[in-house]
This record gives sequence, structure tokens and C-alpha cells, in this order.
Amino acid sequence: MSQQQTKNCITLRGSAQILCEYLKFAVNSVLFQRGLYPPETFKAEQQYGITLLISEDPQIKSFLTNLLTQSEEWIINKKVSKLSLIILNVANKEVLECWDFNVQYEEGDVALSKEKNETVGSKDLKKIKQEIRDVMLQIAATISYLPLLDCRCSFDVLVHAKTDCDIPEKWAEAEPVAITNAQNVQLKSFSTSLNKMETIVSYKLND
Repeated sequence: MSQQQTKNCITLRGSAQILCEYLKFAVNSVLFQRGLYPPETFKAEQQYGITLLISEDPQIKSFLTNLLTQSEEWIINKKVSKLSLIILNVANKEVLECWDFNVQYEEGDVALSKEKNETVGSKDLKKIKQEIRDVMLQIAATISYLPLLDCRCSFDVLVHAKTDCDIPEKWAEAEPVAITNAQNVQLKSFSTSLNKMETIVSYKLND
């Protein structure tokens, strides 16, 4: 029994890493499937038992690495409530789509945490990956019925963090995002037993 518990012990950092890895694949998946960048700039990777696409564009890779490295630290310290991937019309900066990734904090395995003297979870990693796979498949399915993006688009990611966070250099404070005439689709959530992540997409209905 104790061996089993050791095997399934997830630390706060481990949980934050699982969330940030999901975010990396989810953001890349949206960028690819919404056609923001040429398909040939993405490469296929096997993850969660399915094939996912990752951008090879150095600027995108660097942007996401910096963003997620910082977010991981903040999630460990329970400073982040959500991350938002926004897609904007380049011409007029109007927000056309917003993917919200809501972060919730769970208490994990109370008995095991006492034993280890730190907050840990004991959920099976295989089960977590299965849940993430279901969300990734749902993202792909949802994208197929979102309105066509028929203009040049760019993207940004907003981190909704507590006000006492030290903002890294080159990061800017952003205003909350609102989409006029928005429709929302709630996707499945997944949980590591220390964090729960919900994904919701809001999009502008074409006039």
C-alpha cells in the first residue's frame, strides 16, 4: 500500500507542471486549428496518447516558455485564478475569441500530506492524463463550429494573478477583456487533486 502511495504522490510543483504542460498544448492547438500561423510551422508530438501540434516559431516558443515558467511559480503559490488566451483582429484590435483556463485550488490527500509534511495529492497520473486527453479532444471538436476568422489575427495571453505578484520586466498590466455579443462554451475540466482546471471559450457571433 505504501509503495502505491509513493508512486502516486503529486507535489504542488508537480501539479503546477501538469497544468502548464496542458496550457502549452492547449494554446498551441488553438493557434494551429484557428489558422493564426501557417500549418507548416507546427510539428506533431505525441502527448496524452494523441497527436498534438506544437509551433516551431522561435518567438511563439520563447513567449510561451517565459509565460508558463512564471505562471508555474505563481500557481504553486496560489496566486493565479486564470489564464486567458485572446485572439484579436490585427486591424482594429477587437477581441474575437477568448479561451479562459480557470485555475482552482484543491486540498489533495489530507492524510498523505500530514505524513509527508507538505501538501500532496495521490491521484493516479494515468487518470489525470486521460482527463486531459478528453479536454484536448474536446478543444479540437469545439473549434470546428466556431465562427470563421476571416481577418488577420494575432494572439496574447493574460495571466490573472493576485496584485501582490512581482510582475516580470517586459510584462505589462492589461485591462480585462470583453467580447461584445459573446457566446460561451464550457468544456470538460480535469483535476490533479491539488488543482482543477476548467476551460471555457467565449467568441463573438458574426453580425
